[in-house]
Amino acid sequence: MPVCIIVIRVAMKDRIFTKDIGKQFEFDAQVASVFDDMLERSIPHYKEVLGLIVDFCAMNLKTENALIYDLGSSTGTTLLALYQALPSSTHFIGIDNSQAMIDKATLKTKAYGANITFLCEDVFSYQFLPSHIIIANYILQFIRPMQRQALLQKIYDSLADDGVLIISEKMSSPHRILDKQMIERYMRYKMEQGYTQSEISKKREALENVLIPFSLAENITMLKNVGFSGVEVLFKWVNFGTLIAKK
Repeated sequence: MPVCIIVIRVAMKDRIFTKDIGKQFEFDAQVASVFDDMLERSIPHYKEVLGLIVDFCAMNLKTENALIYDLGSSTGTTLLALYQALPSSTHFIGIDNSQAMIDKATLKTKAYGANITFLCEDVFSYQFLPSHIIIANYILQFIRPMQRQALLQKIYDSLADDGVLIISEKMSSPHRILDKQMIERYMRYKMEQGYTQSEISKKREALENVLIPFSLAENITMLKNVGFSGVEVLFKWVNFGTLIAKK
């Protein structure tokens, strides 16, 4: 049965990079205030990917009172969609290291009467409870490359047998020309969403050495190295992809 996804729209439009912000990109109160608009206009096929995540979570939910984590839960959109679609016995915890994001997520989910827990924590120091599904959308790319496999190992170890990890990432290509072409196509996509070339350039500068993408092959290798028995691509558009890994 198709799952109905409600994506909450906010009035505030992302205009952060219409001027020089004078610092590296960070998930502060300014970004949190426009983040929902930023996601929908910056992540290709955002709603379709969210629908896939909900569908595959539903198919892999095998027990009552299951626990689902969303790491880098930002404003809570993913967990709210899951809350609306999955059994009422399911427990949801969102982890984010930005208090501004946690505050926005808490207000949003309270408005819908959703019973979701949000915690402002660092994923490396937080002690995960045994869980059945963990979602990590667009967070590995912000973690130092040498630390990523360690985090994935921690996630794998906390998952129940037959548990599932779903990740979404911006990705690079090891082929120099193809990587350049994918970046150019993504820039065209953002302009189609209403961003100016100046806004795109300023954001790229702010993200320099903050967002470091791995290739699809590198992400798959990391998942397999920590022990996942199966890894598949759920969605791929140019330099964006969503993967599911089964313990």
